Amino acid sequence: MSKSYDLSKVVGFQLPDRPVSWNKRDLLTYAVGVGAKSDELQYVYELDKGFTPLPTYPVVLSFKGADQDVNLFAERARSGPIPGMPPLDLNKVVHGTQSIEILKDLPLVSGPGWTWKSKYTGVQENKSGIILTAENLLVDPNGVPYAKLYSSAFHLGAKATGEKYSKVVAGPPQAKPVPKDRKPDWVVQETTTAEQALIFRLSGDYNPLHIDPRIGKAAGFGGVILHGLSTYGFAARAVIKAAANNDSKALKFFGVRFTAPVKPGDPLETRIWVVGPGPKNTVEVAFQTVNVTTGKVALGGGIAYIQKTEKSKL
Repeated sequence: MSKSYDLSKVVGFQLPDRPVSWNKRDLLTYAVGVGAKSDELQYVYELDKGFTPLPTYPVVLSFKGADQDVNLFAERARSGPIPGMPPLDLNKVVHGTQSIEILKDLPLVSGPGWTWKSKYTGVQENKSGIILTAENLLVDPNGVPYAKLYSSAFHLGAKATGEKYSKVVAGPPQAKPVPKDRKPDWVVQETTTAEQALIFRLSGDYNPLHIDPRIGKAAGFGGVILHGLSTYGFAARAVIKAAANNDSKALKFFGVRFTAPVKPGDPLETRIWVVGPGPKNTVEVAFQTVNVTTGKVALGGGIAYIQKTEKSKL
């Protein structure tokens, strides 16, 4: 194995800033893409007096950018050469984890001048591949951050030196284990639709894996699978509905580990436990989302901070 790659150069590498934007239609599209229904008018009806973005919306901006048309996933996912890293095969990458910390409430329309800033804060190599962790900031035209996001990507089969390596300088809060000695405080059940991926991709992630069954079969999934970030949004809605009494502004942090695929049409069950106090007058909850069809945990390591408010009733 060549020793020409130096993973110590990866951490701290800053990707070029990217412009991002959204409008009310984008918020509506995202909401239905993560399962919002007709009894959730605050997310799906722009004239509702409580119309508000789902707080997890920024997770799609890394793919959407500032575009209002479709994009090529291969081009959008390609970040260019990374110092110290071997070339990466985008057909062998798996979304590992995703979190978002909501710093300020998102406006309904961005307007021009918003920026997506990304840098690598962690790299790990093992016998199965390389895991990259990135910190992302959504910043307004005045340089004020509105959200901090961490995401990790597992590049299957990638090799730098062939030896174990780990360097992580920053990452999101880690979830407490779900309690084994008591039932969940809340259980929310929903069913994705057969067209769920067709809707969610309109928010900017046009990966053919989520629409072309030939690609899903070649990848070993037996056909189309749902975007992990759609399942992520289903779980966020469940936590907001149950633990925050449907107060979307009470959600201050939300993170998961992607552990098993979901196919469009599969039913989901999100199980939620209060596990203690969180930072800044919040309550911490742990959760997992189970694919009822397979019985497997689709989202594990779930953690959320819910602000204590009169509406959230925590």
